[in-house]
Amino acid sequence: MTHRIPEKEIMDSAQNAIAYASADFIEVNQNFVDHLVKEYSSYLKKVLDIGTGPADIPIQLAKSIPNISITAVDGSGEMIKIAKEKVQSQGFSNQIKLLEAYLPGLPFSPHSFDAIISNSLLHHLPNPMVLWEEVKLLAKRNSIVFIIDLLRPKSKEIAKNVVETYSKDEHLLLKEDFYNSLLAAFTLDEVNQQLKSSGLTNLSAKIISDRHLLISGIL
Repeated sequence: MTHRIPEKEIMDSAQNAIAYASADFIEVNQNFVDHLVKEYSSYLKKVLDIGTGPADIPIQLAKSIPNISITAVDGSGEMIKIAKEKVQSQGFSNQIKLLEAYLPGLPFSPHSFDAIISNSLLHHLPNPMVLWEEVKLLAKRNSIVFIIDLLRPKSKEIAKNVVETYSKDEHLLLKEDFYNSLLAAFTLDEVNQQLKSSGLTNLSAKIISDRHLLISGIL
């Protein structure tokens, strides 16, 4: 198994943010939303999306659940600019609030969300425990957690093959980011150890594809 190689935490370059926002994640994002809604629709009232990127998942959620309220945060100001344009252009400004904010120390009252979701954030963090501590602080009792992240391949060669399989025709910057993100991702054993160390024993982690992990459960 290849050792983890951390990557840059914040996508603060306008060029990288635009490349990411322009990529074709429609199927992956829709699968995220479909799985979330199928399993936990009754919990999706006041939702926090950490590391929202261009806000594609909040927009898809707002389409699926009209009365949902989503607070979506990202550490990249460039990404938040793109997200705000998307949210406004599609008419979801009343349901989706966007904020540039960083882990740890998100500016919200403790235990104020019914659901905490995140897609492809965990591998960006130098210290993954900041995410789990934030989850414990901000989630209500009997709230849900639904987090999907990349799974680190066993070798750099496998990582290269994954990039070519799923991003062959994408922008070169995106392919480089994807490769670096795969090497920065965690294994299933590492995520399970994170959950154990943080005391989040109600959450379970499982491999759901050749490149993704799902961490979910009711707190």
